[in-house]
Amino acid sequence: MPFPKWTELSGKGGFEAIGGSIPKKQEKNTKRRYKMLRFKKILAQLVIIVLIFSMIAVSNVSTVAAANVNLNDPVFDFNRILFVKHQPYPDNKGTNTLTGYSEQHMIDQYFGFNGVPGGGIFILNNAFSGTKSVTNVLANSVCTNGRYRGQKLNESTGSFLSPDLSYDGKQILFAYTDSQRNSWGVWNERTTYHIFKVNIDGTGLTQLTDGKTNDFDPCWLPNGNIVYISEKRGGYGRCHQRIVPDYTLTTMNPDGSNQRIISYHETNEWNPSVDNNGMVIYTRWDYVDRGATHPHSGWITTPDGLDARPIALNYPNSGADWFRNKPLMTMSLRAIPDSNKYVAVAAPHHGQNFGSIIIVDPDIEDDDNLSCIKNITPDNGGYPESGNGSLDYATPYALSEKYFLVAHDPNKTSINNKRTGIYAIDDSGNKTLLYNDSSISCQDPIPVRARTKPIEVTISSAPAGSPPDGVVGLANVYDSLLPMPQGTVITQLRIWQVYPKTTPLATNPKVSYESTESLWAGRNTRGVLGTVPVESDGSAYFYLPANKCVFFQAVAADGTAVQSMRSDAFIVGGQGYLYCQGCHEPRHEAPPVGRAEPLAFHRAPSKITPDPAPGSRPMSFPRLIQPVLDSKCISCHGGNRTPDLRKGSVSSNGWFQSYENLRPYVFLFDSLYAPNANWDHVYPRTEPGRFGAKQSRLYPRLAGGHGNLTAAELHRFAIWLDSGVAPFYGEYNNTSKQLNGEQVEPILD
Repeated sequence: MPFPKWTELSGKGGFEAIGGSIPKKQEKNTKRRYKMLRFKKILAQLVIIVLIFSMIAVSNVSTVAAANVNLNDPVFDFNRILFVKHQPYPDNKGTNTLTGYSEQHMIDQYFGFNGVPGGGIFILNNAFSGTKSVTNVLANSVCTNGRYRGQKLNESTGSFLSPDLSYDGKQILFAYTDSQRNSWGVWNERTTYHIFKVNIDGTGLTQLTDGKTNDFDPCWLPNGNIVYISEKRGGYGRCHQRIVPDYTLTTMNPDGSNQRIISYHETNEWNPSVDNNGMVIYTRWDYVDRGATHPHSGWITTPDGLDARPIALNYPNSGADWFRNKPLMTMSLRAIPDSNKYVAVAAPHHGQNFGSIIIVDPDIEDDDNLSCIKNITPDNGGYPESGNGSLDYATPYALSEKYFLVAHDPNKTSINNKRTGIYAIDDSGNKTLLYNDSSISCQDPIPVRARTKPIEVTISSAPAGSPPDGVVGLANVYDSLLPMPQGTVITQLRIWQVYPKTTPLATNPKVSYESTESLWAGRNTRGVLGTVPVESDGSAYFYLPANKCVFFQAVAADGTAVQSMRSDAFIVGGQGYLYCQGCHEPRHEAPPVGRAEPLAFHRAPSKITPDPAPGSRPMSFPRLIQPVLDSKCISCHGGNRTPDLRKGSVSSNGWFQSYENLRPYVFLFDSLYAPNANWDHVYPRTEPGRFGAKQSRLYPRLAGGHGNLTAAELHRFAIWLDSGVAPFYGEYNNTSKQLNGEQVEPILD
């Protein structure tokens, strides 16, 4: 008979054959065989279970080992860490009374009325041991001067920001505000950040700045002075429907005296620090004729603001996804010891200073992409806003090219619930928690120890008896990254001044065509300061008025621009000089060995020849262009032929109908070079010969004789089109006077 199938009946001692019975002896042998098979099966299962648990255990050991930083490395040769308790402001901070909405933006985190109450300046003791403790530096500190004289800073209702430690490790700089969050959007002494200093033991608390402007991000300079960010420059952001002041680099003496603006850049700057060569590195929103969400890159300048230059990624490549998966903001730049590299945060544009930790290597040739940048925190998921990155890291401090102190939130929580702690990390993704506070974020870790002071970069100054203007030297205008059109001969440099915005809302007034693309679209008003000659070898040498934000254009013999800056430059009063090798020259190339000294340098500096056209400074369409249309054009283009070039009634944009109708005939940066370009995403590099008058539909017709314009009249159209934005208004105020063709001077220049 066939061998029966057996089943064990739960709760019974015997066996049954399915479908019949068997003899007792056969049953006994079968039971013995079954028990042996069952024992082997259980033994095999036990072996498998042991192996699985062993593998899990080994895996856990490896994970723990991989997750911890080697704190025995010699770079951890300190035991105390200075840090600040500072909570990022929530994204539901309240409704903007001007616009009816709330907003997260890179700028707002530094307005004192957004400061979340609570926090302070602290020191973590025995940072790498099991016996950690925390000292509140300001626990018993009473201010020795100013408005807070005899008082303590309120750690319950005030907010603290951005500490920095002196080179000898004895004094702390930081910013503080009374916060006054019930006064959102109000600028006064109690709603703005001010800078203080205090000894490491809490004595000598001194107020250094005060007033109705925000002062923050203080940093010790090697000469003992202080560089910081301040709203003292004046002006407002150009893409906000709310009050957003500009703030830029400023310096002062260690006692708060001699507060001096060293950056006349027309938009915002952040987070200065000093690199190993004594230079100031910081972040700039480079926004002249660029998209609003253009990446804000690292910049470098001298301690007195001389010759500011981008470090990397200021001209991101074009293409369908040209602004994707790139750092939109390179924030919190700090030098890495014994290295030319910098550590930084890749932060979002619409958000606060959190994101991925990156290494920026300026020694690598910038490919307008990511050649200079390495993300050492891939667990963050990429770059915030431009990719899939989250806001997990902040405020790095480099100990070496491998090890760093950072603020970190491993839980990937929203900005509302974020609680960053102080961590040690390495460039392989390992991390060790050193300290956290479940009630508030901890940021800006700095080792408490003396550190080597960088060299003191010589502060430049004009020679005795020099005019108040500075001197600009250009070695060779033809030395450019992108080639000039074949046969180009440059005869002049045209110097444009861009004016900071003096009205707070983005499209009030609508300055130029881009203003119609969005409520947040805005361009600078501007004016032609004039021209200076360029020698046959491409050199120029000229005086430049101090404390004015300018850009340069290379102009051909026919009076049209061939190349143009999409950034700005300036000379700070008393600075002396500004030197340029070329016109967007390759950053890592030096002048050829043996090249003759530029011809222009053999003579006295040129004085700027003012532009003769009425309405060129500031550039005003009603004053510059409309008179020519009235005298030469409307006899044909007076309603019977397209375009109609009569003034007509003022449109809803605040413009003449002639200006509205000329739009298809001008060149705009937001309509060329890159797919899907618009006011927000504009390819930032000017290609020689492919912009302005030369690229427009209007100028070639006029230059060919259409309209029978005089040379002076043709020149008016050339500079209007070469301006890059073909503006209507030349100043943000007094629009009614401008509509009447009156000269209106800029309020802030």
